[in-house]
Amino acid sequence: MIERKSSYSYEELIQCGKGSLFEPGHAQLPLPNMLMIDRISSITEDGGDHGKGQIVAELDIKPDLWFFQCHFEGDPVMPGCLGLDALWQLVGFFITWRGHAGRGRALGVGDVKFTGQILPTDKKVTYRLSIKRLMTGKLKLAIADGEVSVDGKTIYVANGLRVGLFTNDAEF
Repeated sequence: MIERKSSYSYEELIQCGKGSLFEPGHAQLPLPNMLMIDRISSITEDGGDHGKGQIVAELDIKPDLWFFQCHFEGDPVMPGCLGLDALWQLVGFFITWRGHAGRGRALGVGDVKFTGQILPTDKKVTYRLSIKRLMTGKLKLAIADGEVSVDGKTIYVANGLRVGLFTNDAEF
């Protein structure tokens, strides 16, 4: 296991996806093409809107990203669900980064508002998460609020993102 850091490169996120960044049995990020993050520029166990932790991560937009080819023909746009999935990926990463084991599963979201879109001509997506609650008893669960910005403009807001860790599939 490597030490817990305050930022992670793309290569380290790939290690997490392969199960070699943290100890065995800890949650993994998805691998490309479903990994929606190029780097975590900041992760803290305090800070954020609620003082319980914060993550800032980024995705570089390239016109040849796989989803632009199929969503939609002649009108390429990043599916909003992929931005939402990136936020869930980061909530799961946060619980694992805090040292808790289990398989990460998205458990829901309170509400989501979309007020913009991500196009192949955009440059950078920024994800910001503020942890609202971290439960570390028998149930390992994080609840966070998040936002997705493209080139500095906030375009999605999601409140009450929930991710749990499960060590036994029967628990889920």
